[in-house]
Amino acid sequence: MSAQGKPDETLLVAENVEKAFPLPRGLTGWFGGGPRPAVHALNGVSFTLSRGETLGVVGESGSGKSTLARCLVRLLDPDKGQIRFEGRDIARLKGAARRAFNRRVQMIFQDPYSSLNPRMRVGEIIGEALGVHRMRPRAEIPARIAELLDLVRLPQDAAGRYPHEFSGGQRQRIGIARALAVEPDLLVADELVSALDVSVQAQVVNLLLQLQDRLGLTVIFVAHDLRLVRHISHRVAVMYLGRIIEIGPTEPLFMQPRHPYTKALLDAAPTLDPSRRTAAAATRGELPSPINVPPGCPFNTRCPYAFDRCFHERPELTPRGDGHLAACHLAGFGAEGAETVVTVES
Repeated sequence: MSAQGKPDETLLVAENVEKAFPLPRGLTGWFGGGPRPAVHALNGVSFTLSRGETLGVVGESGSGKSTLARCLVRLLDPDKGQIRFEGRDIARLKGAARRAFNRRVQMIFQDPYSSLNPRMRVGEIIGEALGVHRMRPRAEIPARIAELLDLVRLPQDAAGRYPHEFSGGQRQRIGIARALAVEPDLLVADELVSALDVSVQAQVVNLLLQLQDRLGLTVIFVAHDLRLVRHISHRVAVMYLGRIIEIGPTEPLFMQPRHPYTKALLDAAPTLDPSRRTAAAATRGELPSPINVPPGCPFNTRCPYAFDRCFHERPELTPRGDGHLAACHLAGFGAEGAETVVTVES
């Protein structure tokens, strides 16, 4: 990992964040009564983020990663729980405090083709952010646009061109420049490079690392590519069905996962090392529907180690050594020298 130092000042805290999206009732629902069906995207997400840290968030499609990202920047409001930025509940911010939060916490979106206004030149896109938040006097805005383009390694003539004249990687750099224009403290990158060619992904990720080091940024890096997450993150949070089921320092988590789902993700990742290839399935079955989340451990329908307790009691995140937290009833899973689970919590 390229980032240096160990941050210790808490910038953001999420506590038991829940978010559901109600679905329309069918005929049976209208006449039969009962609760309205809903997609349970987040089911009690909790974590802390330190200033200057990069937290990688990984999981399968449908695990709630993007919903969490949108809640953190207040594009969505949680149904329950609390998100605090520098100790203040962001749901209670109003007026100038809300505008200051919007400036200091910026999001970079997944699709560089739809996140930029096609009718605006690049200079106008970046300048709009500078003007709305009054970051510079009007006369200084062109010079600041030039600085930002240089910061993300785009040519100066890019300011006068339209987004469609750029490649996907260049458009993502424009998105980064727009986010940096308001001098944020926290960047939330939602699948920053998943829409880009593999040859371009490393360039954009390395640029983000350099910008973090230069500007002292805090980053939440949402992705499904484990290689990129390992390269960029100080810590990694693994999500499954709207919950964080393991979180810990990057290298210990990759080398010694403490939850069966994390191990399954790592086993399923492609590798060029013949000695690490296996014909065994990393996990079994399909991701359950977020409309009907299984009782007990959400991974119980796919876990090869599941036992009776897993089907009726939901495990909470508990310390597992090396700075790890894991939500699993199998206390010995992944322990040093343990090929199989050796200890079960009472």
